[in-house]
Amino acid sequence: MYKVAVMGDLDSIVGLSALGLEIFPTEQADEAARLLKQLAGSGYAVIYVTEALAASIPEEIARYRYERVPAIILIPGIGGNTGAGLENVRVSVEKAVGMDILN
Repeated sequence: MYKVAVMGDLDSIVGLSALGLEIFPTEQADEAARLLKQLAGSGYAVIYVTEALAASIPEEIARYRYERVPAIILIPGIGGNTGAGLENVRVSVEKAVGMDILN
């Protein structure tokens, strides 16, 4: 059975543990890159990453862009929404349908 993980600063992700998601607090880019690689190879089908943390490891996030598993989904952190998560969804939809349907 697949698992779901959440990575980011503790303040942003701690509440998600109440939903049954496994949380992995981290704020350091080098640690986050290693952790993402470890989680991806450990049966996690979905890995939520705060937008701020994802901004510090774009190459590692990009590595999984065309992989079926895991799905890397950006979520806003406690500091607010940067728009990165929505932009990723827009790009995915554009690739799927061949055009930008939001503009």
